Amino acid sequence: MKLPINFISLAAVAVLTGCAGYDSRLTSSTTQYLGAGGGIVEKKSSAGFPDTVSYWDGDGVSGSPSITIDLREQKALFYKGGRLVGVSMISSGREGYSTPSGNFKIIQKSKDHVSNLYGDYVDAAGNVVVSNVGVKSDPMPAGTRFRGAPMPYFMRITSSGVGMHAGFLPGFPASHGCIRMPEKMAQTFFMNISHGTPVRVVN
Repeated sequence: MKLPINFISLAAVAVLTGCAGYDSRLTSSTTQYLGAGGGIVEKKSSAGFPDTVSYWDGDGVSGSPSITIDLREQKALFYKGGRLVGVSMISSGREGYSTPSGNFKIIQKSKDHVSNLYGDYVDAAGNVVVSNVGVKSDPMPAGTRFRGAPMPYFMRITSSGVGMHAGFLPGFPASHGCIRMPEKMAQTFFMNISHGTPVRVVN
């Protein structure tokens, strides 16, 4: 049985700020976009746009898992024993933060992972003082601390920190190199892979 995850492709392109930190326009419920058919699309939540491509047919299917990330098509393909059983829409690395191509494998699984590079500077009460920061490039204001952005169902494929995880999908490459997926698909992929699962990333 196919489980649809809603998504609408966009014609409009906006500049984003990171793998797990997003431009405030993309998390605002009032933001409007041009849809593929030229009409106005209003984003109702930070969950993303209706997705009519993602599905999962892998329950009860045997065989060794493997994943192919297609950067050109912005899709993740899940195989069991060489049989395609699932497809997920993705948002990979934006210009300047490209997702690396090549052959990898899952080297870490972390269900409640948080970024140690991107997030917000918050005060003692947890209020955001500076949002969407990179700890290597943005100085920390006095009296604040860093709070990493959540990256649920993180599946690491490189030692430098690139992996798949649940995140916002604006319809185009937008991350700091990670591979964002709809939460339902990230959870499903997470449950069906293990350490060592092959991941091939192609352009």
